[in-house]
Amino acid sequence: METIDFDDHLTDELISSSGVDTEAIEKATARILRAIGEDPEREGLRRTPRRVARMYAELMAGYRTDPVALVNDALFEVKYDEMVIVRDIEFYSLCEHHLLPFLGRVHVAYLPHGKVLGLSKIPRIVDMFARRLQVQERMTRQIADFLRDLLQPMGVGVVVEALHLCMMMRGVQKHNARMTTSAMHGAFRANLATRQEFLDNISRGASPLQI
Repeated sequence: METIDFDDHLTDELISSSGVDTEAIEKATARILRAIGEDPEREGLRRTPRRVARMYAELMAGYRTDPVALVNDALFEVKYDEMVIVRDIEFYSLCEHHLLPFLGRVHVAYLPHGKVLGLSKIPRIVDMFARRLQVQERMTRQIADFLRDLLQPMGVGVVVEALHLCMMMRGVQKHNARMTTSAMHGAFRANLATRQEFLDNISRGASPLQI
């Protein structure tokens, strides 16, 4: 019977263009399995090194995302100067300290200054920075800085809420602790009312983070 992997949607072309040395990861994964006392040749683990290598090629795709190609022609000149908010953008990333996932949601707002960005591009920008080894604080700042430089708006605000498996599975093992970070530019930093409008909006109807 043919074995079907969950990563079969990843074509060999996509894997080879990822820039990830999947062969080295396969060998390293096999060594880790041996180091913890497992047999990488037993039936359940025989294809695990390959799966892990392909997983990292997918999860690390943000390093090789071309921001120019990502935005493409989705910048539009529009006479609109009220707040634009895209909230509850789900994301998954890997903590660079333990290589364990952290996941949650990102809220983005900006005050346009003659230009707006196509709606689907904001989640793609989030993915570009999430799909790499990260710390939440840096990821939050990178998203805000990228939008500021791209749009030159009157202000940008980004809030990230996340659950960290490195806190839940090991160490202090606090299953309900979540981390919130923010980055504010322009009017969102200088004007309390602008910042509060954003924060009030994303708090309305917010559900608890869950895995």
